[in-house]
Amino acid sequence: MPGEEAAAAAMTAAGLDHTITRHGRVGSLAEAAAARGVEPAAVIKTIVVRRREDDYLFVLVPGDRAISWPKLRALLGVSRLSMPDAATAKEVTGYERGTITPFGAVRAWPVIADTRVQGTVSIGAGAHGVAATVDGAQLVRALDAQVADVTDPA
Repeated sequence: MPGEEAAAAAMTAAGLDHTITRHGRVGSLAEAAAARGVEPAAVIKTIVVRRREDDYLFVLVPGDRAISWPKLRALLGVSRLSMPDAATAKEVTGYERGTITPFGAVRAWPVIADTRVQGTVSIGAGAHGVAATVDGAQLVRALDAQVADVTDPA
């Protein structure tokens, strides 16, 4: 199963300039942001979304926002989306919830990045309490992510 090493290696292989921060477990978005030295909006959550059987994608969501299901369904041209349970998320990504990142996942699922993923951001790096600080535009390019407005305020 992937972990911190796989995520970091995948970031390096993608040519993504990144700085790894190890801060241990945190109990809130504010704690995570403080530990990583960024604002809460710059903490990027990687959400796994199921389109249909054996068809998933990663959605990159700023910390102070939530997926807008109507916007995401419209973008993808589907009437139904769901979030897999924890066991399925681990099976299709190789990472357990709270550590999921597109980097080093067991399959390279498509990535959608919210339009607000910009500037200096921090994304999970494959283990609890481990994150990578990166430039949002470089992150989007490295993941070949589709950029769209897919969130609402949390």
